[in-house]
Amino acid sequence: MTAPPRKLLLGLLGYPIAHSAAPAMMEQAGAALGIRVHYQLLPFEAADAATLGRIIEAIRLTGFGGINVTFPYKEAVLPFIDRLSDGAASLRAVNVIRVEEDGTLSGHNTDATGYARVAASLGDRLAAGPVALIGAGGAGRAMGWGLLQAGARELRVVDPDPARCASLAGALGEDRVRIVPDVAQAVAGAAGIVNASPVGMLPDTRSPVPAALIRREMFVADAVYHPPLTPLLAAAKAVGAHLVPGRAMSVAQGVDGFAIFSGEAPPEEAVAAGFDSAVGG
Repeated sequence: MTAPPRKLLLGLLGYPIAHSAAPAMMEQAGAALGIRVHYQLLPFEAADAATLGRIIEAIRLTGFGGINVTFPYKEAVLPFIDRLSDGAASLRAVNVIRVEEDGTLSGHNTDATGYARVAASLGDRLAAGPVALIGAGGAGRAMGWGLLQAGARELRVVDPDPARCASLAGALGEDRVRIVPDVAQAVAGAAGIVNASPVGMLPDTRSPVPAALIRREMFVADAVYHPPLTPLLAAAKAVGAHLVPGRAMSVAQGVDGFAIFSGEAPPEEAVAAGFDSAVGG
């Protein structure tokens, strides 16, 4: 007689999250491993510290295996977590909270570990020159960490907020990080462009980089996956550059996250199928 599937209650804390592909990704990952996943969206628009504390305590006490965390709470949840992985501690941001068997909470950053694998797949393209990193918020720190882990020679970081640039440089603690004043300077002579900002996410139809600055020999990556072909990626496609869509980062972090939640690594193709069913490939 076949054993009944295990059950796993997961969720996503953030706002806005109605468009998230996480439920489909996690549910299909579970199905591939014989685990019945229920994934609950937790959309809190402006939770203060006291409210966040109550939410996290409820997660701890009500049978959740863990939750994903997205904008704007990746840093705000830190005071409520018992211990952090090395990457999360370095970046001071988490996107995965696991409820351990003893009821304690561990925090992880699978945006960073997932993007390290995505960046490594670029091979010689990544090593060909500096990388322009557009955006120094939580996604920028995670993607920057992944790029450096994969062997990027130099990150040229640009963000409208100088304090965020300084925070990213401090978090990464690397002499390969250089803060530059504008996009044109970041992109000049770069081997690749990585957009870690929300520019280009629908309903925004702008590109963070003028099309005239994109060259055929570059790789161009975007964290944004809604739409799948962002304005930045459309401009890069038009000149024949190598594209790295937001799908790649989402799938990679989903694989790492589910492995943390369940203790079992899911097939990447199952997570990718979940993403595609929610967003389109």
